[in-house]
Amino acid sequence: MTVTIAGAGAWGTALGLILQRGGHSVTFWGHDAAHLDEMRRSRQNERYLPGIELPGTWAYESDICRAVSGSECLVVAVPSKAIRVVAGQLGDYSGIVVSVTKGIEFDTGLTMCGVLGKTAPRANIAALSGPSLAQEVARGVPTAVVAASENPEIAQVVQRSFHGKTFRVYTSTDLVGVEMGGALKNVVAVAAGVCDGFGFGDNSKASLLTRGIVEIRRLGVACGAQPETFSGLSGLGDLTVTCFSKLSRNRGLGERVGHGEKLQDILSSSVAVAEGYPTARSAFQLARKLKVGTPIIDEVHAVLYEGKSVARGLHDLMSRESKAED
Repeated sequence: MTVTIAGAGAWGTALGLILQRGGHSVTFWGHDAAHLDEMRRSRQNERYLPGIELPGTWAYESDICRAVSGSECLVVAVPSKAIRVVAGQLGDYSGIVVSVTKGIEFDTGLTMCGVLGKTAPRANIAALSGPSLAQEVARGVPTAVVAASENPEIAQVVQRSFHGKTFRVYTSTDLVGVEMGGALKNVVAVAAGVCDGFGFGDNSKASLLTRGIVEIRRLGVACGAQPETFSGLSGLGDLTVTCFSKLSRNRGLGERVGHGEKLQDILSSSVAVAEGYPTARSAFQLARKLKVGTPIIDEVHAVLYEGKSVARGLHDLMSRESKAED
């Protein structure tokens, strides 16, 4: 298969390696032509995925129309804030579009595949999600993910395209559930990082994950997802790795907040995007719209966007009225 990857960050690069190992032809598109030239010349993505050698057979193109011309599959690996702009340039593209971006659009409440469905109506839309840190995937560490599409045949095509010796791919037709799990776990991971920054223990994080997945499932089901999806790779699996791993950007952002660093200093010094930051705003608004209770998400939003202190947020979260477990 001929595949174009839109986005030359860590995750796009790692997936390029998976596709290359599977015998597919890979072209990279990125908005920064100088970065693409550096990748071509050095066969490294030192900015986002250092220490990993890249194949010399990859093609690089800074014009997205030329990059997708003749491509059977487009993997969208750009930050969530850029996905509508990028997708708006796809025109009449009718191949398979696989979103590996995790987020919720603030203005519309749409997932990334929801945005792609609106902007590229002729394409076959799918998502690839699960516990998959880019550095580990690139190094060939055994990993399992899920390919989701409302069309089961498209999900199976994506499965076959990415499946390999160290990268196991399952399928699902619950596209909304897979995407909501992948997006919302980043918000909970910010809270997990705050726990680390405060020096809390394993009890705190285990409680946070358990109650976090309840909120993720609650909001996801309100958006039309199947509840069992959140017990799978894109739900509990992705939540676990993102909340515990030292490689997690979202957990790392929360840890720095917990240490008392100013949010703007954290954001300005970060090379890669921590999607939990914009998703906290989108998820908070979506939960209000759907009248869904999300106390953890609410407190993360208050700390990141309303200037609430972490100590006060923790107090308000823990001092809520007692209730039965759900």
